[in-house]
Amino acid sequence: MAILMAKDNMNQPFASYELLPYYDEMFEGRGKARTHYSAVLHRISRMGMDELKQKDAVMQAEMVSQGITFTVYSSEPDKSDQERTIPFDLLPRLITAEEWQQLEKGLQQRTRALNRFISDIYHEQHILNDGLIPRDLVLNNPYYVPAMAGLDVPNDVYIPLSGIDLVRGDNGQFYVLEDNLRTPSGLSYIYKNREMMRNLFPELYFDYRVRDIDPGMNALLSCLRSMAPSSKADPCVVLLTPGSYNSAYYDHSFLAQEMGIQLVEPHDLTVINRTVYVKTRNSLRQVDVIYRRIDDEFLDPLAFRKDSLLGVPGLMDAYIAGNVALANAPGTGVADDKAVYAYVPDMIRYYLNEEPIINNVPTYILSRPHELEFVLSRLPEMVVKERCLSGGYGMLIGPTSTDEEIKKFREKIILHPERYIAQPTVKLSCSPSLAHDRIAPRHIDLRAFVFTGDNTSYAVPGGLTRVALQQGSLVVNSSQGGGTKDTWVLTSSAASRLELNSR
Repeated sequence: MAILMAKDNMNQPFASYELLPYYDEMFEGRGKARTHYSAVLHRISRMGMDELKQKDAVMQAEMVSQGITFTVYSSEPDKSDQERTIPFDLLPRLITAEEWQQLEKGLQQRTRALNRFISDIYHEQHILNDGLIPRDLVLNNPYYVPAMAGLDVPNDVYIPLSGIDLVRGDNGQFYVLEDNLRTPSGLSYIYKNREMMRNLFPELYFDYRVRDIDPGMNALLSCLRSMAPSSKADPCVVLLTPGSYNSAYYDHSFLAQEMGIQLVEPHDLTVINRTVYVKTRNSLRQVDVIYRRIDDEFLDPLAFRKDSLLGVPGLMDAYIAGNVALANAPGTGVADDKAVYAYVPDMIRYYLNEEPIINNVPTYILSRPHELEFVLSRLPEMVVKERCLSGGYGMLIGPTSTDEEIKKFREKIILHPERYIAQPTVKLSCSPSLAHDRIAPRHIDLRAFVFTGDNTSYAVPGGLTRVALQQGSLVVNSSQGGGTKDTWVLTSSAASRLELNSR
């Protein structure tokens, strides 16, 4: 590792910044910023550590006052769940216009193929019949919904909202780490991060020509409205939330407000004659599209879990009758499965006759005996994930785990290998982040959001950069204590202006 700047002025924000043996988003060498980060280095260095910490305190107070929170659930019986503000890192993450152009194409390509896959497995099942994906991996999947078989959805769009997790490896290349297609969360934080950065760093923001993210809300609303049955001109769209105690309730309420749609809980809806209505003060109004933030099994106690207190009785019957649209469609979780993820490059070739633009991280499926044997022999080097869990739960990160943790996880894998996949530990790129009283490198990923409608596709420029705030940690999930930072996609005309402003 290398010290970037001499420690002769500890008010200098980068005085003790260290280059780690990972791809650094901001620095390409000792004391040398990448061209598109030159204005960031210049502005932050002139600002000084004291002013930076003052801005951080202002930002933290603003987050508390706005109620920008997330609930961290404890797995320990003697500890209660905690609601806290989303940690927000003040230093932006920059993506060049050229990088984003390639990522955008790759994200849209991937979501097209995933949507085709979901449609296929609930209809003709060509990909299963041709043997490209094991039949039992799909049909015995806990997220496969038999009631969706043969059911046509509006515009054949199953995933109007997708969250695709990307990482940059030590070679500087981006890879897809995970697909989130059921109820992907975090979209609201993109917009709150941008709002705070514009307010706290107006001069720095002015230094750059940053792609606007504001059209995203209209794009999402248009995709939802396009799903309305019978192509209604003015459909009623609502956002269905489990309620204020849900960990992502802030996300739900923000999105509903920004799109100008009603935020409803299950008790606000009723089904009459296979039609869904929202209860108003004096009447009932028919609902055409439900953007649901409730998992499949809790949607309707008559169709799924009988003990669910969150669902709307009769909702699936109304959906099957074609009287209401659900976004995302039930049963899309099959494509969230971390073993199915390994086959997405094959899906792209099969359905689109194209080569993948963004590659997967190499993945081992542990139900295959030879891959199980290989992974068990190298478990301390591997990341192992439970196939159907998300949010950073059910994981083993070999290089940062104790011998005892590895031993216990090994026993679980041997007992149920079909529940797990494994991947080589990806050397996630690092980005400068505010760590207490200094700036230090922290590992990051990128959750990109893609909206799909009737012959339309829109990727929010940049997406949500998530930060592993603990030193050395590779876990970026908010549910595991991670934070976020604003992501700036630069316009193609930015480079010359950046060099001028940094002089």
